[in-house]
Amino acid sequence: MAEVRSQLPRGRHGLSREEVVRSQRDRILLAMADAMAENGYVGTSVAQIIRRAGVSRETFYEQFSSKEDCFTSAYDRAVELLLAQIGAASGLAAPGPDDPEPPADQRIEQLLGAYLEGLASEPAFARLFLIEVYAAGPAALARRIEIQAGFVDLVASALDARTAEQRFACEALVAAISTMVTARLALDDLDGLRNLRGPLLDLLRRGRPLFGGDADG
Repeated sequence: MAEVRSQLPRGRHGLSREEVVRSQRDRILLAMADAMAENGYVGTSVAQIIRRAGVSRETFYEQFSSKEDCFTSAYDRAVELLLAQIGAASGLAAPGPDDPEPPADQRIEQLLGAYLEGLASEPAFARLFLIEVYAAGPAALARRIEIQAGFVDLVASALDARTAEQRFACEALVAAISTMVTARLALDDLDGLRNLRGPLLDLLRRGRPLFGGDADG
């Protein structure tokens, strides 16, 4: 995403109107994430966002009806970035017809590693996704709950959860991971965020039947 952080060149640039609008929108969303990383949702104003993005107030309101509307779009961008990171790094994209399915331990190792690296590689968007969403109103929070339920689905599938009890254990695991990564993001401890991978995988190995597979082992 680094390529959208710079402003358009002055003067004639040969870009279409659609490309200009897309570039402006990307800069606004990045500016909101960066501003909230410093000031929080409540402390971030539209004036701060447009100053960081290098756009006019008119341009902002051509794209978004309010700060809350901009947050919703930035939140969706954070989700998009995270899911793309998980899909690319975990190998969970749709396999080819002749590709064997990797074992559950490998699937969860790839999924967890991709999730933690995705958060650590985009900390401003990660804070938006995990922290500032709680200050952005009930609609944003409902979206957060929906996304977390989707992540439970990914974890349950990776671990081959087969029973209601295993599904519940996966839900509890995701809630615990969310709490731990949020704490490290709040402290800007990105190394600590990445270092959760080993202990979490060790926990999963020791409690394997609890989360998925045959209940009798």
